[in-house]
Amino acid sequence: MTKRIFAIPLAAVLAASGIVAGMGSMQSHAETSDGGALKAVSDFDTIADTSARSKAIFEEASRVLTHPRCINCHPATRSPTQGEDMHPHVPLMNASQSSVGPAGLACSTCHGAENRPIVGSRMKSIPGNAHWSLAPASMAWQGLTVGEICQQVKDTSRNGNRSHADLIRHTGEDHLVGWAWHPGAGRSAPPGSQETFAALIAAWVNTGAECPD
Repeated sequence: MTKRIFAIPLAAVLAASGIVAGMGSMQSHAETSDGGALKAVSDFDTIADTSARSKAIFEEASRVLTHPRCINCHPATRSPTQGEDMHPHVPLMNASQSSVGPAGLACSTCHGAENRPIVGSRMKSIPGNAHWSLAPASMAWQGLTVGEICQQVKDTSRNGNRSHADLIRHTGEDHLVGWAWHPGAGRSAPPGSQETFAALIAAWVNTGAECPD
């Protein structure tokens, strides 16, 4: 697969003041959804060649990895993007070498432990999770092909020294990964579910963790 994922160019951003006003009770559901479903592992049983099956399984799992809910926090630079169109984060953030925000303005300044609605804004809610953070620079995904993301995900020098078994646990049990399917009002969720996604990753590992060309 050769499709590349890009954020749109940086543009002028709004002041932060109007964004955090009107925060209230938890909003844990997505207002919009892709409406699609991930294929089950069994759907790939007809692919006799193990290597080809492994690649096809990762291609399917990549529908989650390249969804805005995931890729906004795996930007090409140290500035996260947001929204379905992956526009620059409002207000503009640059995390430098940190994954929890710039000095004096940590992610947790605005992002709490749960999603919060916003009154009178088309943005509708501020996403939240107790572990909210930007992916490390070594795990930047925007601008990469699915094959390149695959190589990066299984590279222990870039993925936080996670083994294949760690990757399965991370995708299936990590609370921040699971947030993607409960992103709050005004955001779409990736296809499928965390359980189905983790099952695909496990099947990919069990077939040799082969990467698409």
